Amino acid sequence: MHKLTSVSLAVATILAAASYPALAQEADQTLERVVVTGSAIKRLDAETSVPVTTFKMNELRQQGLTTVEQILSTLTASQSSMGTSQSVGSSTGGASFADMRGIGANKTLVLLNGRRIANNAFDGSAPDLNMIPIAAIERIEVLRDGASSLYGTDAIGGVINFITKKDYTGGTINVGFDSPQKSGGKSGNVNLGYGYGDLDRDGFNVFGFVDYQKQDSISGSQRDYNTRYAGGLSTNTDPANYYQGSGDKVYNPAAPDCTNGTNLIKAGTYCRMTTSSYVDYVPKSERASGMLKGTVKLNNDHQLGLEYFVTRSVVQTQIAPVPYAGLSMTSDSQYWPDNAELDKSQPITVKWRDTVSGPRQDKNINQQQRFLATLDGAIAGWDYSTGLSYNQNRVTEKLTHGYADGDKIASGVADGIINPFGDQSAESIAYIQSAGVAGTLMYGKGETYNFDARASRELGDWLGAGRPAALAVGTELRHEKFSQKANTAFATLVQDSTGVDPNTNSVGSRSVYAVYSELNLPITKQLDITGAIRYDKYSDFGSTTNPKLSFRFQPIKEILFRGSVSTGFRAPSLYELYATNTYTNSSTVSDPLLCPGGTGGTINCKTQFIVRNGGNTELQPEKSKSLTFGMQFSPTTDLAFGIDLWWIGIKNQIGTVGDASLFDSDNYALFSQYYHRNSSGQLSQSGNDCPGSDCGYVDVRQQNLGGTNTAGFDLNGNYRLRTAVGNFTFGLNSTYVSKYNYQEYKDGPWVHGVGVYAGSGPIFRWQHTLTAVWAYNTTYSLGLTGHYKSSYKDDPSTEEGAANTVASYTTFDLFGNYKASKQLSLTAGVRNLFDRDPPLSYQQAVFQAGYDPRYTDPTGRTFYVRGSYDF
Repeated sequence: MHKLTSVSLAVATILAAASYPALAQEADQTLERVVVTGSAIKRLDAETSVPVTTFKMNELRQQGLTTVEQILSTLTASQSSMGTSQSVGSSTGGASFADMRGIGANKTLVLLNGRRIANNAFDGSAPDLNMIPIAAIERIEVLRDGASSLYGTDAIGGVINFITKKDYTGGTINVGFDSPQKSGGKSGNVNLGYGYGDLDRDGFNVFGFVDYQKQDSISGSQRDYNTRYAGGLSTNTDPANYYQGSGDKVYNPAAPDCTNGTNLIKAGTYCRMTTSSYVDYVPKSERASGMLKGTVKLNNDHQLGLEYFVTRSVVQTQIAPVPYAGLSMTSDSQYWPDNAELDKSQPITVKWRDTVSGPRQDKNINQQQRFLATLDGAIAGWDYSTGLSYNQNRVTEKLTHGYADGDKIASGVADGIINPFGDQSAESIAYIQSAGVAGTLMYGKGETYNFDARASRELGDWLGAGRPAALAVGTELRHEKFSQKANTAFATLVQDSTGVDPNTNSVGSRSVYAVYSELNLPITKQLDITGAIRYDKYSDFGSTTNPKLSFRFQPIKEILFRGSVSTGFRAPSLYELYATNTYTNSSTVSDPLLCPGGTGGTINCKTQFIVRNGGNTELQPEKSKSLTFGMQFSPTTDLAFGIDLWWIGIKNQIGTVGDASLFDSDNYALFSQYYHRNSSGQLSQSGNDCPGSDCGYVDVRQQNLGGTNTAGFDLNGNYRLRTAVGNFTFGLNSTYVSKYNYQEYKDGPWVHGVGVYAGSGPIFRWQHTLTAVWAYNTTYSLGLTGHYKSSYKDDPSTEEGAANTVASYTTFDLFGNYKASKQLSLTAGVRNLFDRDPPLSYQQAVFQAGYDPRYTDPTGRTFYVRGSYDF
């Protein structure tokens, strides 16, 4: 079984941490052979040539952090995380992802006890962090270096390894409650664990943990951030906008004042609607997980282990009422507008929003499970470990409220039953309510079958360095399966309000074979060189070989130098390869040909068009090169600090051309081959038009794009002050990004991304976590943690955003712990002590308006209590 520790100076326990938990680990390690993150060699010490950040779960709970999403948000090496709040309005199944170095969540490898789990079934990019069985986790280790030479695909930006308890005896109960000062967002959690059997005495150990967490939603109306500006603007309004022909002129009966309606904004002869008050800032969520693990000591040299975990997450989200973009009305309707400019011989196109049915609500049910059998031990001088596992992720998306049969709504407008331009009659309301539907929209399933084996041994002191060389060899066999299917009958009814193609039916599979080796060679008493290489063979695109060379140099015991150079890769996911080509809605953009510059009064300005997305079986892997160089210095046993410089270069990135470039009128000639217009020379705005003979769409299927180059350094340090009234520990962890340049398309210009909102978001120049902890004996402790993100230039896609600088974001968390007895521990604290509001941002990438939920927290000052009892 893996036992992972932080890379550090042995004499000073330099823990390169992002928060308080890493500062508390002591150097009195049990002298047993362990496998260190980033290495396959089992050794007696934890000193290697790679930088690792360690989080200890018992100390994280003292800070009030009870979810993986919360924990990794404190990691300065992570630029952002795709959090649960971004599931609002998107088909992620309520998933949360990590993004090391800002190069994409799909380039951060997530492991559980050193082995893979299944990726999220809806997009196949990465495992959902919410699916980790948090109650059984003992610590989390984050390798801040590329590691494809050992782990294979996805380990370009780093590796996050969740390590469960090795064995456990006795019982424990943990209960916690969080209460924000503002309304909404209350949460609670409880977890239980019990274990029996001593491996050495009884020859076996069995333990299990269960965990339950629940959080209330925070709606847009419960925070005033959406009043900072009119966010979520849409041309689908109530009363409706309407036009004839190509939409060169658009009208609304409430214009030009736009005060007689629902959340209307002036736009000349027509109106826009702000939808941000409908949107959940934090969705309602409920999670339950359990883990059962048993180990049998076959003899002194061999252990058999069985492990099973299952997690079920339910996330409920809410967005604005359904917009209907392509409703048709003729002049014989009783609700035909009184407008002399209309040609009564021609129909009008109506863009109406169904506020009668209320906001749209859905429920995402996500279930993850893994069964693992392991055999570990030693034979003929080799330490070995083998594992056989089955991993599964299942996601179901259900629509629960606010949706309607689109055809029935269209008929109601065409037949004069529904009044899109004013108040509804009792008959109209009854008709709209009768059109309401609810049901399952999408299913997704991902499966991974995995066999792995590795062995390591010492080879002898070849060069007289005083330490033996060591060798590890390993292999991995993996089979992956993926499926995603729409509930066709139901998806057809709601296509206009979801953008989901009813014909979605994606299926893919592949097999992977890999072998790897690692050699650690002490050159002198001070210098070690380590080389690793891995060969991967994929059934769907070919093979790739990735080496890594690293060193560790310790001229004196107080100073350690380390560094590495490596290559890496990310195989295209099954979703990227085999996803069915479907038609859905774009973000809010302007037609670069019919509305150049994004200004004008036509229906082709600042709206949503139909795009064609899906997989591409011709994709090739992303490839990377990376460099690290670091120094750790410990002049005394109470003072330690260090720096790690890093650089990552990526080419052949997989993705789609960003909307900012694709819909830029200056780039239209460059991207014109992706535009497929209908017979009127326009792009369709209604899902009912596509697929079909007169479908106007933009092709945004997956392709290999340009590259990314990023560089910077991580700082870490801690100081312990011993006094008669207790010990004071101070810590600093920082990440500075000196360069982040990327290409949005192949052979495109290099875009600078540090300190500016470019593409889909910013890259922060500086991120810090500072800690101060006072501890008296083992009874009392008090801590303060500060988190900092530097400012950046805002989203330039709007005039307001282009002129705005998003302010830096600093929050402080205060906590205190009282250990009443050996069994009982009590914790109380305040997160966001000074109630700092998220800074203003005009971002358009996610549904929440007024701030950016990917980097900030709308919850505000939150009080929490925790209690733990061991028996």
